[in-house]
Amino acid sequence: MKALLFTGVKEPLVYTDVNLPEYDDTFGVVQLNAAALNRRDYWITLGLYPNLRFPSVLGSDGCGVYEGEEVVINPSIHWGNDPRFYSDDYYILGMEEYGTFAEQVAVRKKNIYPKPAHLTAEQAAALPLAGLTAYRVLFSRCQAKAGEKVLISGVGGGVALLACQFAIAIGADVYVTSGSEEKIEKAIALGATGGVNYKDPEGMKILQKAIGGFDVIIDSAGGDGFNQLLKLCNKGARVGVYGGTAGSWNNINVPNVFFRQLSILGSTMGSDAEFGQMLDFVSTHKIVPVVDSVFGLKDGNEAMQMMKESPQFGKIVLRINS
Repeated sequence: MKALLFTGVKEPLVYTDVNLPEYDDTFGVVQLNAAALNRRDYWITLGLYPNLRFPSVLGSDGCGVYEGEEVVINPSIHWGNDPRFYSDDYYILGMEEYGTFAEQVAVRKKNIYPKPAHLTAEQAAALPLAGLTAYRVLFSRCQAKAGEKVLISGVGGGVALLACQFAIAIGADVYVTSGSEEKIEKAIALGATGGVNYKDPEGMKILQKAIGGFDVIIDSAGGDGFNQLLKLCNKGARVGVYGGTAGSWNNINVPNVFFRQLSILGSTMGSDAEFGQMLDFVSTHKIVPVVDSVFGLKDGNEAMQMMKESPQFGKIVLRINS
């Protein structure tokens, strides 16, 4: 089969013929129609990820056909029995096991789920990792509810966009931040109430005065801006954190956290049960993941370059067999 092979740090992915690794009868082979890129794949190519393996096939998200039915793949492997956190054996599909940047992938049968019927292959491929992460941080961890004021930082990325769409779907009053005015406008077109450019400190202050505070904030950046987000919290607010692209938190006003009874909740990926719940939620609310760009499998390095530059609003997808 054709696949994109990861052969070394900061080396281009190699479009070549590979064989599926050996597998037992607990696995099924999915004929892939589409796969989506995640920031994780880009970090791996830079060597910024533990336990690198060469050669390997990256890709955590995939949609294809298994036993004549359209399916999506749960990329969460060995979560374990405790819903509060993953087990010591946990990992994500792609690298540890050959992933979805290929014409076929062998995955555990229990990780194969029916594709939401209203989605195309490309839209469904954009859902698994980002959808699972967004669902857990927004609902399992932060317990977001209808009518609450929710702020999603860095809208435009896959997880942030789906968290935005999920919160809108339950009837929350959703606001966003971005470094791009265009991305803010696109989020408003999806149903967000408003947004602000996080590069404008005055804009953040204006947002606070206009809104009065947020009940739930979802953040993936961290860094110096995290304290500013905490200033936007109502008493008893929950702050969900699923990433740290801007680095460590600095200059946190600790009394602000305990006097306002704030909860800072770390979250990453999710359990098998949450994956099923996320798919049901998407099907019930007819949520359509935003796909920014579609490339052919052989053009995977162009797709990875786009991930590096981050101009996209939504997911970058590889079309494979469809």
